[in-house]
Amino acid sequence: MDWSAYAAFVGLATLLVLVPGADFTVVTRNALVGGRRRGWWSAVGVTSSNLVQGAAAAAGLAAVIVRIEPLFQAIRWAGIAYLVFLAVQALRSAIRGEYPTSPDPRASSGQAFAGWRQGFLSNITNPKVLVFYLAVLPAFLGAHAPLWALLLFASTHAALSLVYLFVLVAGVHRARRWLARRRVRRSLDAATGVALLGFSARLALD
Repeated sequence: MDWSAYAAFVGLATLLVLVPGADFTVVTRNALVGGRRRGWWSAVGVTSSNLVQGAAAAAGLAAVIVRIEPLFQAIRWAGIAYLVFLAVQALRSAIRGEYPTSPDPRASSGQAFAGWRQGFLSNITNPKVLVFYLAVLPAFLGAHAPLWALLLFASTHAALSLVYLFVLVAGVHRARRWLARRRVRRSLDAATGVALLGFSARLALD
């Protein structure tokens, strides 16, 4: 394997990870709603989805999904619907303006699963991730790269995403006292809802 190509891929993947998108929005809101634990599990959910989609691309399954138009469109519209669902939740929370002072410790396991579920579902239903792996990996590895090389590249992208999202959650947690103010939370929920609606509209129009 050409390690210079790997270094170039790491640079490109880092830039793409740093661009705020639906994952950024979902993880941030989970950190605000449920604290650092739920935010971290949401990040793990995103990374789990990246690993699944990367493995699918390496095994050739992603190419099959993209070529079967009804299946690809079903995944796309499921992703659109889920982003709209999360957007409605955020906007409804902004309208109500009712926030607990801290996450309920009795619901910690449920908070963790809810964070993981939202991170995983928001990412796994985004067909752009599949297209990214299908378009980018062959450009760096060639058409006949071994399976282990494809998995290495895909896992690297997932690991970079996880590190970035963990740092994001840590930053949100450090600023939690200020972010937890009712006026600030309502503004953030409103902005999150609008952003998620924007991401869903962009996915629908692409």
